[in-house]
Amino acid sequence: MTQNQQQVRRHTVSEKEDGQRIDNFLLKQMPGVPKSHVYRLLRSGQVRVNGGRIKPERKLVLGEEIRIPPVRLAEKGEAVRPPDKVLNSLRESIIFEDAHYVAINKPAGFAAHGGSGLPYGVIEAMRALNKYDFIELCHRLDRDTSGVLLLAKSRPALLRAQKALKEGTTEKRYFTLLVGKWRGEDRDVDSALISNRLESGERMVEIDDDGKPAKSRFSPKAKYRDATLCEVQIFSGRTHQIRVHALSLGHPVAGDTKYGDRESQKFIKELGLKRMFLHSHLFALPKDGEFPKLLLSAAMGDELRAVLDKLNRQGPVGPAPRARERPRKPR
Repeated sequence: MTQNQQQVRRHTVSEKEDGQRIDNFLLKQMPGVPKSHVYRLLRSGQVRVNGGRIKPERKLVLGEEIRIPPVRLAEKGEAVRPPDKVLNSLRESIIFEDAHYVAINKPAGFAAHGGSGLPYGVIEAMRALNKYDFIELCHRLDRDTSGVLLLAKSRPALLRAQKALKEGTTEKRYFTLLVGKWRGEDRDVDSALISNRLESGERMVEIDDDGKPAKSRFSPKAKYRDATLCEVQIFSGRTHQIRVHALSLGHPVAGDTKYGDRESQKFIKELGLKRMFLHSHLFALPKDGEFPKLLLSAAMGDELRAVLDKLNRQGPVGPAPRARERPRKPR
């Protein structure tokens, strides 16, 4: 692979960067470099501030000089080929394919696309299979969310899906485990959301009347002593929508370290949950011209089922869903 060798850089901390963590600063300075490599540079002492070694959590001070070591990057526009292990895992995750679309049960931890320090995601890996003349994402899932992810194999198929998403005629349902005891039955959250980026580059979403419209319906499926399994239907597709709407109800998503507080999540961690409990189990497109109705479902992974099994043994208030739910017809 053709590589581009950068030179050592010297950077003076500006007012905008004053107080920023060195690891977050480097991640913004080195787009396309894996996060693990950035931390390796810090641990090995190749990154220095005013000539001294620093830890990842060290905060920068106005006027300090940062030594940024050379890193080897792919040439601009050159695709980074994912490892064979990743490609094989992706092949095994395919749950549907026809002449128009291919759908996968995306594993948690796998981004929909590369960027922000990630050399590749699902779309780059699918292209690396060299199987499709045309392949594009129809929609996205958060990196930490598992479940149905649809890709189009032609431009007309892509436009059909994008039209349905824009018009709100798709059906999207998720399973999520929420922290706390649920009172009553279904609840709708119709709260606009606005997305902000912190100085570190991290994206945070908040409820704001000036934001984009967003609606979610939470339906309890199993109630446990300190948690509730809900099916969530979303009528829009905003960033972190379910996570922020759940938090507004006082029930953060289990395993969500961004929006959920550490204390309330403690008992969930003790159950062995090492990821966010959010899974897209159903995605449907309505019939449109030559395209027939498309109904896709994906079973929860073993790691999520294991958490539900442990909660059941503690004494649930209601039954947990079966491993494979019967998908509902799109409205």
